[in-house]
Amino acid sequence: MLELRDYQDAALDMLREAFKDGHKAILLYLATGGGKTEIAIAMLEACRVKGTRAAMLLDRIVLCDQTSQRLDKYKIDHGVLQSGHWRYRPHELIQVCSAQTIEKRGSFPGLSLLIIDEAHNSRAATLEFIKNNPHVKVIGLTATPFTKGLGATYSHVVSPITTKKLVEAGSLVPLRVFISKEIDMEGAKTVAGEWSQDEVTSRGKKITGDIVAEWVKKTHEVFGKPEKTIVFCAGVDHGIDLQQKFQEQGYNFVSISYRDDNDFKRDIIDDFNKPDSDIVGLIATDILTKGFDSPAVKIGVSARPFSKSLSSHIQQMGRVMRTHPGKTFGLWLDHSGNYLRFREDWEDVFENGVSELEDGKEKTKQEPDEKEKQAAKCPACGALWPRGSDTCTNCGHVRERKSAVVSVPGEMQELGPMSRDEKQAWWSMGQYMVQSGSWSESRAKAVYKTKFGVWPNGLRNDPIPPSLAFEKFARKSLIAYLKGKR
Repeated sequence: MLELRDYQDAALDMLREAFKDGHKAILLYLATGGGKTEIAIAMLEACRVKGTRAAMLLDRIVLCDQTSQRLDKYKIDHGVLQSGHWRYRPHELIQVCSAQTIEKRGSFPGLSLLIIDEAHNSRAATLEFIKNNPHVKVIGLTATPFTKGLGATYSHVVSPITTKKLVEAGSLVPLRVFISKEIDMEGAKTVAGEWSQDEVTSRGKKITGDIVAEWVKKTHEVFGKPEKTIVFCAGVDHGIDLQQKFQEQGYNFVSISYRDDNDFKRDIIDDFNKPDSDIVGLIATDILTKGFDSPAVKIGVSARPFSKSLSSHIQQMGRVMRTHPGKTFGLWLDHSGNYLRFREDWEDVFENGVSELEDGKEKTKQEPDEKEKQAAKCPACGALWPRGSDTCTNCGHVRERKSAVVSVPGEMQELGPMSRDEKQAWWSMGQYMVQSGSWSESRAKAVYKTKFGVWPNGLRNDPIPPSLAFEKFARKSLIAYLKGKR
């Protein structure tokens, strides 16, 4: 029997209220592992009980099978709308189907509710179907509602609980993050603002040995033995290279990609998910980002750099944050530079969730300089330095604090409740100076960066009067700047 958690019940109430308010297409935002599928199944079953037709749309056949299995688990009658499928039952009120099916059919007679999985990646034909069928209520499921143009399709977003609260409640596990040797992307070509696949692949292969060596070291150092791992590689050839190097070290890692047929990929993933599997790790570019559900995974290796795709970064981390018996945290080994690159935006989403659709959320990020990168990690063990502390929580290394503010990111389980509030207050005071005409926007940003060591990303432009401490710091910063110029 399907039993929902309190925040999942709250999500259902919020969705129903939004439909009552006149919204026809609504986004449900919830972190990966937060139970979006269970909420969707509850909505589907409610339609079936009322005698109305509902469908869940997924972007791959393998995900249709996974969703069908989940419905079977809760003993809910349904059909899979795919020609030749063993569960082809078009008479059932609940249907599971792929986006390609909708494209071929072009219509769905009698449909009252359509639930779209991974709504941030919807195909053009799906968006066209929503536009041409305003009588159908639509719920889009996503953990990353940052794709440009979502606001043109969805008029409202529901966010029942933040990722931080899910971690605190034990519904997700926190991450222990290590900043490892990074793929060098300086001067790399970009396509539509993202680094080209050829560049990412060729540069990723240059540090294959370092990626394998770091994993061997950390899995024994942290867990005492090899643990289930997923590796997000830079490209297909990079994945093959990693597989070979891992196997040379005696560890059975398997690389899967679009070049492999669906049966092979499904068999490999099913084998990997078995408790007694001899497959230690899976390697892929994006196959493991969508719909991959393996809570036993304890280690994630990030080896595919993104210059602007916050969505992909968050989706990847979410695959390691699912709960599992005996699992108290996930280990994240960052060889891509993504964690520091998206740090500000990730902290904002982690702590505050999503309250509105922002078209400008995903844009090319400014690279941290070398000084910022070194300040962000423990010089002894490479772990992310905990915010506001002089001691590394991983190895106990102590370093001298050189200013009143330690401008380094913390591990997610140690994000202090004041960290984001303090940054917001500081930025709001700077905005007061800007809006009063006393400062330029660039000066407000410069003072903020002097204070915290990072740029003010993801903060609201709500002005508040400056405090005495703010004014003193601003004066000192200006004096230091003028002395430097002289």
